[in-house]
Amino acid sequence: MRKTHLSTAKDIQRKWWIVDAKDQILGRLTSQVAAILRGKHKVNFQPNLENGDHVVIINAEKIVLTGKKWETKTHYRTSGRPGGLSAEPYKELRNTRPERILEYAIKGMLPKSSQGDKMYMRVQIYKGDAHPHSAQKPQLLTLAYSAKRGES
Repeated sequence: MRKTHLSTAKDIQRKWWIVDAKDQILGRLTSQVAAILRGKHKVNFQPNLENGDHVVIINAEKIVLTGKKWETKTHYRTSGRPGGLSAEPYKELRNTRPERILEYAIKGMLPKSSQGDKMYMRVQIYKGDAHPHSAQKPQLLTLAYSAKRGES
């Protein structure tokens, strides 16, 4: 009879991935990135152990939202004080800080715990195709879906 192997923090091998967000649909891209950050793509996935990989996302300004979401979608945040609600329309975010669109979506798909905060620290998002992580030799991650190609 075989015993189940439980991984420990010493057994974790982290890889670096690079994702090109050009012509990618926001929800489909971020769900796959969140799964990589959690480590769900690995054989030794355990929900209590954060063994995910690092992800570098480039070309954040070229992300695609379907339908009329550029005009209608808004991100709300609050300071917790009366009258402290502020709204950021995605149309303005695309022009000023396009990285924030991906940050909000990925953060929302990760666990709401200290473990989720550690996972979120392993994603780097950049406008344009230049990034300072070439020393880590990230591998290109091809995603299953893009807006131009259609399915697969």
